[in-house]
Amino acid sequence: MNDVSNPLPVTSASAQIRKSSSPILGPGFKALFYKECLRFWKVAFQTVVAPVVTTLLYLLIFSHALSEHVKVYDGKISYVEFLVPGLIMMAVLQNAFANSSSSMIQSKMMRNLIFILLPPITSLEIFCAYVFGAMARGLTVGFAMWLITLPFVPWHALVPDNALWVVVFAVGGTWVMGTLGLIAGIWSEKFDHLAVFQNFIIMPLTFLAGTFYSIKTLPAFWQSVSHLNPFFYMIDGFRYGFFGVSDVSPWISLGVVAIFMTLLTVVAMRMLVTGYKLRQ
Repeated sequence: MNDVSNPLPVTSASAQIRKSSSPILGPGFKALFYKECLRFWKVAFQTVVAPVVTTLLYLLIFSHALSEHVKVYDGKISYVEFLVPGLIMMAVLQNAFANSSSSMIQSKMMRNLIFILLPPITSLEIFCAYVFGAMARGLTVGFAMWLITLPFVPWHALVPDNALWVVVFAVGGTWVMGTLGLIAGIWSEKFDHLAVFQNFIIMPLTFLAGTFYSIKTLPAFWQSVSHLNPFFYMIDGFRYGFFGVSDVSPWISLGVVAIFMTLLTVVAMRMLVTGYKLRQ
């Protein structure tokens, strides 16, 4: 009999079970996805309402302080109108990352990850459940933020000029951030590691992605630096869907998002398949 204190034989057996023929996304995915959605919805005041209130404070402060001093897109739209989609997308991205990363690190720290690895759930099902759960939270926060900002700007400003672009970048952005959060959660060995990832990578990149300003107002050097930030393309493409104007072509932004979706998905799937930092 295997020693139950050693999870390696269990994980190995689980890996053999996963090779059996089964639907691409079976009951295991449905149960895990339901758990991920229920996890954030049960504490919606913390995971949905709190981010919306925080983002609303950004809107009130920045719009009051800068609305009369900042011109964007040659004055085609007001600064407040410009600001709202950026704040919505910033909240969407940050919450998608927070959902998958915190769920994974909590499972590792509380040592209940074995109950996910033990059943015959494929790596693809685990990946999709975590990422789709993160997408659900990010999109929920984004929709709530959109509703609550309606009183602050003319209603026509928040009716998308091209809703398809809005949906594409919202879905693509949450996929990227949900996958990045899963990678961060797998890589992290304690909450401090995840905090470093959040505070020194995610937060600066989202704040410096053109959320509060058009990069065309920056000096040439900093414009070039901004083009190296992948979050800029997510926010700029999302904003294009509302106004039909942007700092770069939405097709370029879509290409960058697609590249990061592919790369991060490959990395996350590789980590899951090999059991990287999951089998200790």
